[in-house]
Amino acid sequence: MKKQKTIVVALGGNAISQQFEEGNIYQQFVNTRQSLTGVAGLISLGYRVVISHGNGPQVGNQLIRIESARDQVPVLPLGIVVADIQGGMGYMIAQCLSNVLQDQGIKKEIVCVVTQMLVNKNDPSLKNPTKFVGPFFKKEQVDELVNVRGWIVKEDPGRGWRRVVPSPKPIEIVEKDVIKRLVEDEVVVIASGGGGIPVYVEATGWLEGLDAVIDKDSASAVMARDIGAEELMILTGVEKVALNFGKPDQRFIERMSIFEAKKYLKEGHFPPGSMGPKIEASINFLENGGEKVIITSIEKSLEAIKGKAGTVIFRE
Repeated sequence: MKKQKTIVVALGGNAISQQFEEGNIYQQFVNTRQSLTGVAGLISLGYRVVISHGNGPQVGNQLIRIESARDQVPVLPLGIVVADIQGGMGYMIAQCLSNVLQDQGIKKEIVCVVTQMLVNKNDPSLKNPTKFVGPFFKKEQVDELVNVRGWIVKEDPGRGWRRVVPSPKPIEIVEKDVIKRLVEDEVVVIASGGGGIPVYVEATGWLEGLDAVIDKDSASAVMARDIGAEELMILTGVEKVALNFGKPDQRFIERMSIFEAKKYLKEGHFPPGSMGPKIEASINFLENGGEKVIITSIEKSLEAIKGKAGTVIFRE
């Protein structure tokens, strides 16, 4: 009997709140349904599926709401914001996937697990935050933000001044054993939304939250490793990974080994703010026992499953 494979599918938050849209909840539901065609295809092929997702636009909107109402209700720390959005987006993804599967005559239990991600409380990023979050502010507001609220604020070049928070490296999923048991019971799991809620372990053994954000793709690779998934699919804004992206000599890649991925990364083909984190996450997953990574667009996800689109990164 052929062994069922487990795959983690990482959806980008920008796929659900798309550029040039208002990003209202009705648009998010439409986009979510469309983004799950490939996931439904994986389930129909017999894969055990775990879904992770980004939350950048959603966190940004929530922080704007918090700022607008801070004189009326208590503010919320970033960890709670991430947890709230995990629940809200998890509900949306679960309902949309259930409806898509029903139309295909497939019955599956689907659950969202609000997920904590262990990080190192001495991670270097905690001393040098660089991740922009939330609304833009004017330069004359910066002193109050720093001295009264205790924020670290930097200029987002050409756009304005914004709060910056740490982005520590993910180490381990707190709920990994629960997620693994659910997957083994054929449940479709939505987990590690927005990279997970950053937590560290106190000397007492207690968990404590951090005002930080974790890269979604790095977190997805860690979760895939922790639950023993064989494959990782990263859905992004392009169909294939490219060398010299956006240049006249741009060249798309259909397949590359870990060795080639490391080489191209070192040569600067995959920038830190773009494809770089996805390639680094892919390498991390494969070096920790994964078999295959597929990077492609949401629109091409179903074709990529069949080997007709996307970029495959594999172990040598």
